[in-house]
Amino acid sequence: MILPCRHTYVPYAQAASAPNIVIDGTPNDNTVLPLSHWPRSGTPWKLKADTSVEVVFNYLDSPPDHVAVAPVTNDHFDEDGLIGLWCMIHPVAALERRALLIDASHAGDFATYRDRRAARIAFSISRLVDRQLSPWGAETFPKAYPDYCVLVYSRLLEMLQDIIDNLDGHEALWADEDALLGASEQALERGEATIEERPDVDLAVVRVPADWPEWSAHRFTQQRRVMIHPMAVHNRTRCNRIATICGERFAFTYRYESWVQMVTHHPPARVDLKPLAETLTREEGGRHAWSFDGVEQIVPVLAPGDGISGLGETAFLAALGEALANGAPAWDPYDADD
Repeated sequence: MILPCRHTYVPYAQAASAPNIVIDGTPNDNTVLPLSHWPRSGTPWKLKADTSVEVVFNYLDSPPDHVAVAPVTNDHFDEDGLIGLWCMIHPVAALERRALLIDASHAGDFATYRDRRAARIAFSISRLVDRQLSPWGAETFPKAYPDYCVLVYSRLLEMLQDIIDNLDGHEALWADEDALLGASEQALERGEATIEERPDVDLAVVRVPADWPEWSAHRFTQQRRVMIHPMAVHNRTRCNRIATICGERFAFTYRYESWVQMVTHHPPARVDLKPLAETLTREEGGRHAWSFDGVEQIVPVLAPGDGISGLGETAFLAALGEALANGAPAWDPYDADD
């Protein structure tokens, strides 16, 4: 692979002062080429793809689009951004591992995988950069987010190839979350947990036993409290809208695919569910207050503040289904010329 220059990682604030290429994330005033699936990124149409890692591979495959700009950067940290930067810096090694790296980008962003190694790569990255769980120690991480990004990119761009090629040697990083994923998948296979699809509103209703606790899982390298591992669910349904029922605990979320510029398919547009949250709060009679994070959030959640509802499953799903069916589109991630 012959590129017009050797690319190097430069922190976002520093890179913004001169011509740069943004991988994933938001272009700045000096970005000459965005390679990102983010909303309205301005990435050239011929290079677009579902994840930013796939966008980077499209760029590597297209010499007429290559630019002699060495700095590559990103304004946030996650698996897709990390792997995309690494691919630009190490294009030959990246092309040799193309399928696995694309799969790992899907594991990080969409919580799906084909090869279990891809999930384990995402888990390993997440644990290393988790302030609470990282073997580096909490004191290692700067408090300011831009400084945090500089640290984790600088370290992991050096470590990533060893993680990819020597996963068994890094089992301590991925074993715990991999076990939760395995247990979640087994519960679905046994029918202990179930997924009911409602195609008319692109909704998957996930039901888990009422006595299940919440576990910690990572999304976008951040800890989230879940009742079942998202990868177990997302690998089994194409629905972009997910409602989870666990006894009296109700939650709904839009998948990340409806926030970014997808190419292989366009999920149904997000509906603003703040009016539904207000309606559900009234119907609770003041016992439980519902909220919705907002369509602009990457994976917004609709749920009662304490996680508990007194409405009953039937009433909740009926109200949710009506809102999804009749609500106006409230989020459009696509560039105007798409």
